[in-house]
Amino acid sequence: MKDAPDISQSNSSNSPASSEAEELGRLLGVIAHEIKNPLSTIKVNLRLVDEELQAGPASDIEQRLARARRKLAVIDKETTRLEQILDGFLRYTDRNQPNLSPIDINSVLADMFDFYLPQATAHSITMRQALHKEPLLCQADAGMLKQAVLNLFINAQQAIGAAGELMVRTARVGNIAQIQISDTGKGIPADRLAQIFEPYQSSRPDGTGLGLATVKKIIDAHNGDISVVSEPGKGTAFTISLPLVSSEAKQ
Repeated sequence: MKDAPDISQSNSSNSPASSEAEELGRLLGVIAHEIKNPLSTIKVNLRLVDEELQAGPASDIEQRLARARRKLAVIDKETTRLEQILDGFLRYTDRNQPNLSPIDINSVLADMFDFYLPQATAHSITMRQALHKEPLLCQADAGMLKQAVLNLFINAQQAIGAAGELMVRTARVGNIAQIQISDTGKGIPADRLAQIFEPYQSSRPDGTGLGLATVKKIIDAHNGDISVVSEPGKGTAFTISLPLVSSEAKQ
């Protein structure tokens, strides 16, 4: 009888470390593509600014300076864009594990509601909340969970644009705490729903494409689940499900 194949060797390419390296390699390829356009724009505009500031007729100095300022504004915008791309990438690839402790989900949502209300009001967005009447204790990292909620708020605001509603609800379903964040925005086409949690899938020209991917990564780290339903022209609802703290853990 032949010796059994060495599974550890033959499946090495399917190991968690290999899969993680492949994912990181893919992300690096995408981010290289993402930063190429801003860098090209910066390079071109720097050259144009230099041309505008070259010695020329004194009579049109004000016009040349005005054109140079406009190009510097473009450079500033593209620099900010680069910062956003890199910040999003670093947050998404952060390997820090959540610092779990029993946390009332209602308290987290109430804090984030108050925090984001001025931003929503500035965009003529009405925020509403309906929180479960009793505490919903989950093992969670409050900071990471707040980041996930904030990302969903920002996503909702961008979908709404101006003049709409953003609703925050919590509920208990058996031993699960549910958070629902819904909006009256433009909705998501059915053919995009399956990809929205994948990195760099933003449909906005100025989006980093990592907001929803980061949300999913955070929820996965909490042994939770996130789902979405959407109807173009009517809005979108994200539902986060997290396991409640067991009665033994409360003691």
